[in-house]
Amino acid sequence: MIKTRSENFSSREVEETVCQLDAVSEVAVIALGDPLWVETVTAIVVLRNDQIIDEQTVISHCKSQLASFEVPKKVIFVNSLPRNPSGKILKRNLRELYEQASSGDVISGL
Repeated sequence: MIKTRSENFSSREVEETVCQLDAVSEVAVIALGDPLWVETVTAIVVLRNDQIIDEQTVISHCKSQLASFEVPKKVIFVNSLPRNPSGKILKRNLRELYEQASSGDVISGL
């Protein structure tokens, strides 16, 4: 569950909306701590081979499909998502990694 201001919602609908974009191969939506919003909706996106898309395109698409509180405030593009041996995306690892990055720590491998 993501908590942003007074709203609680699942990341699934946001992920499904981002995946509607042809350039997107896969996505994980996570919540990062935020002093104003409680949690900031963040989309971690893997693009299809040879595809190019920018953060604003993803955000604009989400604005046209989702409630305003569900729209990602930040989009991060990566080459792959961390998975466990059965293939499940490790969102906890993503949250830890990007919470550290937002706190000013240097993160290698981004």
